[in-house]
Amino acid sequence: MDSRAPTSASMQSTSEHSASSSRASDQQQQGYLLSIDNGTQSVRALLFDIQGNLIAKGQQVITPYFSVQPGWAEQDPDYYWLAVKQACDLLWQDLPLYPAINKLDIVGMSITTQRGTVINLDSEGKALRPAIIWLDQRHAQQEAIQWPWNWLFKIARVEDIIQRFQEKSQAIWIRQNQPDIWRDTSKYLLLSGFLNYKFTDNIVDSVGSQVGYIPFDYKKLAWLKKSDWRWDMLAIDPSMLPKLIEPGELVGHVSEKAAIHTGIPAGLPVIASASDKACEIIGSGGNRPNIACLSYGTTATINITTDKYTEATPHLPPFPSAIPRHYSSEIMIYRGFWLISWFKKEFGLREQHIADAEGIAPEVLFDRLVAKIPPGSMGLMLQPYWTPGARDPGPEAKGGIIGFGDVHTRTHIYRAILEGLAYALREGKERIGKRNKVKITTLRVSGGGSQSDVAMQLTANIFNMPAERPHTFETSGLGAAIVTAVGLGIYSSFDQAIAAMTRVNEIFQPQPEVVNTYDALYNQVYLKMYKQLQPLYKSIRTITGYPK
Repeated sequence: MDSRAPTSASMQSTSEHSASSSRASDQQQQGYLLSIDNGTQSVRALLFDIQGNLIAKGQQVITPYFSVQPGWAEQDPDYYWLAVKQACDLLWQDLPLYPAINKLDIVGMSITTQRGTVINLDSEGKALRPAIIWLDQRHAQQEAIQWPWNWLFKIARVEDIIQRFQEKSQAIWIRQNQPDIWRDTSKYLLLSGFLNYKFTDNIVDSVGSQVGYIPFDYKKLAWLKKSDWRWDMLAIDPSMLPKLIEPGELVGHVSEKAAIHTGIPAGLPVIASASDKACEIIGSGGNRPNIACLSYGTTATINITTDKYTEATPHLPPFPSAIPRHYSSEIMIYRGFWLISWFKKEFGLREQHIADAEGIAPEVLFDRLVAKIPPGSMGLMLQPYWTPGARDPGPEAKGGIIGFGDVHTRTHIYRAILEGLAYALREGKERIGKRNKVKITTLRVSGGGSQSDVAMQLTANIFNMPAERPHTFETSGLGAAIVTAVGLGIYSSFDQAIAAMTRVNEIFQPQPEVVNTYDALYNQVYLKMYKQLQPLYKSIRTITGYPK
């Protein structure tokens, strides 16, 4: 059985692509949209037409971070700005000669970035220290909470959550350990705000980019009222933060200095978009709560877009959507498809050599090998909690693999990783659906891992739902282009822009002969693993002090 036989959706996608090609002259008149996508692994400069077709691309691979202490993850902010230039240089080299496209055909741009990476700037706009990126695991010291907040937190039984907020806050750590730097900090920005500043000279950022340990009201989608306890705890003055605007509003225009640096025309409008995950959702067509968007990236997530504030995990807020006044209800698996990179580095040297000899990517070879392993990896089950202190399922959680036997090889472990991530995200789907009181009927999968046919097929089987792959791999950049198109008035609404610029390229249907196997393993084994192992995880933490 061909699980990827053409469907009405995929044939419609083909016809839409043909229709978009026939409207090339209209595209020329409307112009092109530039997205700068600063992810964890690379910086990409992407040019889209108004039908959502990727016209040209420049990608600069970056070193995700450096560590001067165990668990630290930092990067030089100017390194990101240099990588933006390098990505743009590569983009200009990739512009098609026929039909010829000129830089002046670009009508607007937007910036989307990794979430939760913070930068301290002095009064002259220079970085005072390396950026602390979202993968960082340092902890601030717990501080006494003033009355009446300490009393109220105790009554509400959220003291542990408040303690985690204190420990994870980069601002508190800097204030405690580098007081001179904190004293000299004039602006405290996320990476998105930093790049907006570098492009336009304006200290402005999008509501849709605000994810992190900052004084942000996730329900009202604005900075918190000054009376909120988090201002005092963080010791952040409102003047240190950027002006917030909604996705689709104007940040400013490309400055002469930025134009010289990047080659982007001076004066080009810069439109506020949102974080990379938020953009990835709308770039996958996820503008309805019944559409679940899986991201198989460095962090694996499952999200829906909703206009209702609902906490999929109690006391953990939904994040801002790329659509104004909407939320992204999310379950996150930290270090999701990073696990694949980790596995290849630690255990895949032999396969790397074979792939090099055959002139193919290691992922292609592993997909070929994994396809020969039966569903369920012959009883090998993996729980993908490799990041200590992640917010979900709990601070003590650790990764686990059970069911080893002498039949198992590295390839079984590789498949078990893919299956474990899909199990965890299925659990997230069920929790999101229950908390939001919505039936999820559509599954879209994007991110680097979505390029694996094996990963897509086992996702369809584990979820027992068709798994849809969008027409472009660059969904976060496309999402930023969608916001730009709405902001410039090319489309009158987000629904109209998403309908015009996104489509499904391929659909992987669940295979009935293996769905029952996965369903039994998920319900009878996977869902019980954390409950059974949690006491052991807690003992490990107590005995070893890890995770902190």
